[in-house]
Amino acid sequence: MQRLLVEHRPQGLLHLAWFVEPGKLIADPSNLDWVSASLDLIRAFREAGGERCTVSGSCYEYDWRYGYCVEEVTPCEPDTLYGAAKDSLRRAFLAYCNVSGLSGSWGRAFFMYGPRENPARLVSSVTLSLLKGQPARSSHGLQVRDYLHIEDVAEGMVALFASQGRGAYNIAGGSTTIRRIVETLGQLTGRSDLLQIGAIPARANDAPLVLGDARRLETEAGWKPRIELESGLAATVEWWRAHLARAGKDLS
Repeated sequence: MQRLLVEHRPQGLLHLAWFVEPGKLIADPSNLDWVSASLDLIRAFREAGGERCTVSGSCYEYDWRYGYCVEEVTPCEPDTLYGAAKDSLRRAFLAYCNVSGLSGSWGRAFFMYGPRENPARLVSSVTLSLLKGQPARSSHGLQVRDYLHIEDVAEGMVALFASQGRGAYNIAGGSTTIRRIVETLGQLTGRSDLLQIGAIPARANDAPLVLGDARRLETEAGWKPRIELESGLAATVEWWRAHLARAGKDLS
């Protein structure tokens, strides 16, 4: 890593990497490794002459008991190892920016969906079950969440990177319920009959509402999400349909 940085001397760094396997990321000990690896990368980047760095954060840094998350207002009191690791990295990264002169920003993504995501995630797992003619189980789905198509999240991260903004910014703006997502997928696939809403118990401490306020990013970087939920889900379903067809799956 250090050899590549010294050889190429990049001016900018957009750091998105982390361990995010569904069902494991929340409590996996490798979260600690990612904190140290990220700090090593950021320091080596700066010492090689780097000037601008944007790092991907997470809504898991916030205290979800507040529901509506606003930078510099909502407390960062994560209750998971993943959230604590991200929050620790943010604090160390931004403090390092202050003492080293590195221009640094932190983009907090909320919930995402779209093509190529892990098949175990909500949208992909429900979509795959329906396309294969299998029951699609979910919780009651009344949880309100901030879901954005991955293209919107990517564009938000790039807009933040290209701006002169410093500190933490929410990349959000897609208020919906889990149930609406699941029911829309049923309609798009024509297999609403396979939906089993409520078949999976919701977690006892599941937050009823987690939304992000993205006005700071809109004001300072000119970014706004552009993909409506229904059209984003439709494009995602078609991607998975084509993916299964290429793999020789029988969708009848």
